[in-house]
This record gives sequence, C-alpha cells and structure tokens, in this order.
Amino acid sequence: MEHIEQSMLELITQTSTNLPPDVRTRMAAAMAAEKAGSQAASALDVMAVNVDMALANAGPICQDSGLPTFEIRTPMGTNQVLMKQKILSALAEATRQGMLRPNSVDSITGKNSGNNLGPGAPVLHWNQWENDQEIEVRLLLKGGGCENKNIQYSVPCDLPHLGRADRTLDGVRKCILHAVWQAQGHGCAPGAIGVGIGGDRTTGYQHAKEQLFRLIDDVNPEPKLAALEDYIMSAANTLNIGAMGFGGAVTLIGCKIGALNRLPACFFVSVAYDCWAFRRLGVILDAHSGAIKSWLYRDANVPEQPLAAGKGFSRTGKETVLQSPVSEGAIRKLKVGDIVLLRGDMFTGRDAVHAHLMKNPAPVDLSGGLLYHCGPVVLKQNGGWKMTAAGPTTSIREEPYEADVIKRFGIRAVIGKGGMGPKTLAALQDFGAVYLNAIGGAAQYYGRCIKRVKDVYLLEFGIPEAMWHLEVEDFPAIVTMDSHGNSLHADVEKASAVILAKLADPVF
Repeated sequence: MEHIEQSMLELITQTSTNLPPDVRTRMAAAMAAEKAGSQAASALDVMAVNVDMALANAGPICQDSGLPTFEIRTPMGTNQVLMKQKILSALAEATRQGMLRPNSVDSITGKNSGNNLGPGAPVLHWNQWENDQEIEVRLLLKGGGCENKNIQYSVPCDLPHLGRADRTLDGVRKCILHAVWQAQGHGCAPGAIGVGIGGDRTTGYQHAKEQLFRLIDDVNPEPKLAALEDYIMSAANTLNIGAMGFGGAVTLIGCKIGALNRLPACFFVSVAYDCWAFRRLGVILDAHSGAIKSWLYRDANVPEQPLAAGKGFSRTGKETVLQSPVSEGAIRKLKVGDIVLLRGDMFTGRDAVHAHLMKNPAPVDLSGGLLYHCGPVVLKQNGGWKMTAAGPTTSIREEPYEADVIKRFGIRAVIGKGGMGPKTLAALQDFGAVYLNAIGGAAQYYGRCIKRVKDVYLLEFGIPEAMWHLEVEDFPAIVTMDSHGNSLHADVEKASAVILAKLADPVF
C-alpha cells in the first residue's frame, strides 16, 4: 500500500478546500431564493465568494476543520494497523501544510497537540466489505460551532413552543423542528442535519452523523422517513431564520433521517447539525497499492462551477469605516443593520483568551480596540506568520465573560458570529460598544482583509486559542447588537418562535 498516505493527504486537502457538487447546488438554490439586497442574500454572496476563493487558493473553506471523522470499508485481511498509521501521518502533514487547523486538545491539561492527533483524534470507523479489490474511505470535517448545536432528545418530553413530543413519528418531527430552531445562527445557517431515531445515547448520535455522509438529493428508501425529510425541509424553511440567523427564506439545505432499533425503556432522537460549509468527500482506493481509483460525491475530471456572481458585501457608499482605536462617539452612532468596514489593529480572542482575561491583565492595550472571536489557521513563514484562514467562531461561548472583558479593557467592538446574550447586550449599552456579525465559515474571504500579522501573545494556548495582533483593511461586518439595547439575534429568535409554535399541530 505504498500510495495510501499520499491518497489520504489528497482526500483531506480536497475535503477541506473543495465543497462537494451536491452542496454547491443547494447553496446556489439558496442564493436564488433570497431577496436581493437583504442581509441573508449578502451573507450567501460572501459564502459563495469564499467557496470559490478556497478552491482557487487551495485553502480551507472554513478555518475550523473540526474533528476529522473517517468511515472506512476494507476487504478482509487488510492491514488496518498500517492503514491507520498512514492516515495519522497524512493528517499531521495536512496540518503542517495549513489544510487543517490544529484542533486536538488534551482534555486534562488543555494542551494542543499541534498536529490533530491524540486520544480519540481522529475518529476512525472501520467496516469490512466483500469487495476484495477496493477500499472505500469517506471523510467528514464538521467544525465545533455546528458540533455545539448537536442535540439529543429523550421522548416523551416537553419542547418550548411545540408542546409535548411523544414516542411517535410526529414526536420525532417536533424534536427535529426544535433542533433546527435552537441552532439559529450559531451553527452557520443555512445548515444540514442528520437525524438518528432510536439506538442508545451513543449509537443514536453516531447514526445521526452517519446520515451526513448521504447525498443531499438522495431519496430515503423508507417511505415514512422520506416523507418526514421532505416535510422538515419545507417546514424549516418557513421559520425565517435564514443565513447566519439574519432572517431569510432558507434556513436548511438538507435533512437526512435514519432509524435504529431501541430498548423499550428508551426513545432517543439525536440530531447532528452541520453548517453550510458541509465538507465531506470520499475515495475508492486500489486495495493493493492504496492509489485513488475514483472519487465519491464528485467527478475529479469535471471542474467545479463558480458559485459567486458578485464580490460578497456589495459596496453602497453607506458603509461606516471604523479605524481603531475607535471612540465611544463613533460606536453610539451605529445601529442594528449598519455595515461597517474595519481598519487598523484587531486582536483575536476566543475561549482560552477570555478565561485568561478574567484573572489577568491583557498582554497589550485593548482600549478602544476590536476583539475578534476567531481561531485562525496560521503558518510560520519567512521568519514571521502567515494567516491562511480566519473566519469568525461562535460568540455565544464567550457570554459568561464578554461583559466583564468589555468593562475592564475598554473594548469598543466585538466581532464574531451568531450573536450574544442579554449580559453582553447590557454591557454594550452601558459602556458604549457594539457587536459585529461576520459571516461564519468565510475563512478565505476574511483572510484577504488581513494585511499582516503584527504579533502574537499567549501562544502557549495553541495557535487557535492564542491572541493574534492583526492589521486589517476594509474588514466587513454587520451591526447586529448595538449600544442602544437592540439585538437582531433576539428579534429573529423571538419571531421564529412564533412561527415554530404554529407548527405544533400533529402532521404524521
């Protein structure tokens, strides 16, 4: 199997940088469905430009490459120990090349391995098949933002806005609708969901994630589940959650449902949420050499059609330029819906940085500063640093800290995705700050706005969690929480809850 490591490196690279055709088709349909000039349409335009840039630049579509999950089928007698070694080597090399972000963190010490390897990382599921000439390998890269929106229900249960979900297909329907609603913009809508009905708590989640390996446009062989999939696609797209939770016509681009037998005492409905950057590909390998014979989900000989017609955020001349450090007066003039262009110094800070700042002084003056919720992909190059992917991470994780960070350090703008909660909203109002929503998954698009990496602090936390000092130019984002107590995220959640409640009546 002399070619297996190179084949796995090619699979990892292509999965990270090249959105599959079935997902591209659904994203193109979503773009066509949105009202031109709306916030959702602008967000989809940015996503489309990002997809094209990732392919052209051979860079990660999204900086969060998740915990790689492999589904592998081999002939009887295949040396799976050797094959695992080659997969691990390919993962480490892909990380070194910047195709993957180093995402494997020791749960006890908090130390990042730096190469995406460690106990439980990556996830390898092995199965045998009767084909003795070929090996099948499928790979799913599913980031932490959408992983956090996975959810499991034990029915019967009471669901907000939908009432009781019973141990029936209609109860399953309610659970799935609630799962889509609770994701809002945190999981980078429009998303796709895999659903596992039954099993135990472990196998239910695994079966749900396995559904994401199906083609988006396939037809479920079980008629009742096929009907449920069609219903969910229709109903979910009436919720008006839309791209990034901005409100809009398309909230879901795919729904796939499977079922397992269960114990009489247990009835679980497990939902695996995936973002619009739905990265999964596969290969068929020669069982003897390990060389790639063909690709799954796409034809490598057919070039991908560009998704983008525009350039992302279209300039109207009404954008507000914010040059850091930013004054309170400039912030107080902004309101929800405004588009801003950020210039000057920006600092990244996510989970580890926020926890650090609660007990320690900042390593640099943050007064009037821009704080970006981002865990980038960064490579050492020519004695310095090059940031190759730099989209926003989900901001709600920092809700326990953000108000105090704003107060203590004089932050004027927090940039992330999905919005934040009432504690942060109050701090924005009290201290003259604003929350800016960047487009989740658009790692290449935002990477081009970073002119240079000026410095790095707290590198002991690992590359994704360090505080990076950046110089940015015309970095676009939308004001979704202002200093006057307004929150687009709260408004969309409340309005979509009213629509959700109208879907409570039995259907199946």
